[in-house]
Amino acid sequence: MSYKKKSVLITGGLGFIGSNLARALVRLGADVTVVDSLVPQYGGNIFNIRDIAAQVVVNICDVRDPYAMPYLLKDKDYLFNLAGQTSHLDSMTDPRTDLEINVSAQLSILEACRKVNPGIKIVFASTRQLYGKPEYLPVDEKHPIRPVDVNGINKLAGEWYHLLYNNVYGIRACALRLTNTYGPGMRVKDARQTFLGIWVRQLIDGEAIKVYGDGAQLRDFNYVDDCVEALLLAGASEEANGRVYNLGGGEVVGLKELAEMMVALVPGGKYELIPFPPERKAIDIGDYYGNFDLIRSELGWEPKVGLHEGLKKTVQYYRQYRTHYW
Repeated sequence: MSYKKKSVLITGGLGFIGSNLARALVRLGADVTVVDSLVPQYGGNIFNIRDIAAQVVVNICDVRDPYAMPYLLKDKDYLFNLAGQTSHLDSMTDPRTDLEINVSAQLSILEACRKVNPGIKIVFASTRQLYGKPEYLPVDEKHPIRPVDVNGINKLAGEWYHLLYNNVYGIRACALRLTNTYGPGMRVKDARQTFLGIWVRQLIDGEAIKVYGDGAQLRDFNYVDDCVEALLLAGASEEANGRVYNLGGGEVVGLKELAEMMVALVPGGKYELIPFPPERKAIDIGDYYGNFDLIRSELGWEPKVGLHEGLKKTVQYYRQYRTHYW
């Protein structure tokens, strides 16, 4: 992967995955610009780039800004398009904002690329949520797509716009359907980004981790370093153009088992099973874990960080830096 001296734009670059990606690109010698709105209910946090702040250009603006984005996209070699509204519940209570960020803004970005920089390479962060309730496991890219919430529908539209512009206009683009990504830098104030974030906070605060239902729901997880590696491989690969890839974890665990792993990391840690809130039960997808054979065979990606190791690193990070995230 040669990103040396390449000009890279990361939307959502002060967020969880974006900041970790920026760090990796700085190490690879890229010229990195990060864009983030710092809207409070989303994941942006300036502390996420504290160690590389002098090595990146930071632009505080919203991807919905039709004037700033063409300017920022001009002359960039790569766009890692990570900005999005990720909360499933928020998408149901405020569907229009979800539509603006996950659909309208994506179309505006692609139009800007078509007009000012058709030679750019784009990697779009999509989600496994758009599959809905799995018909079979593990879920591969051929699985039927039946989103169970507004967020899933809008992320699907954003993904398909990227593929359309690849196929029709030759703007090289691909999409990665991310699964539960976790690690240092994730939002832990609430469950807007991932339920693991609020679990980490509850654990460190000495509260019981709240596990919905019987805790038997199966999930797979990716430590953020593995997710970043997939993004970089997709960006560097011409074979990835026009493709959609699932990410997935090497380990599949039930949520009760996951809670047990986490409480073992902190003396006095505890968890409790609680009934599903009705609004969450209505959009719960049951068991999910992904088949990532396609990205493994075409790009050589597979997860390297084990779940226990990743959870341990994550808990240590937030114990050290909790004041910047609580």
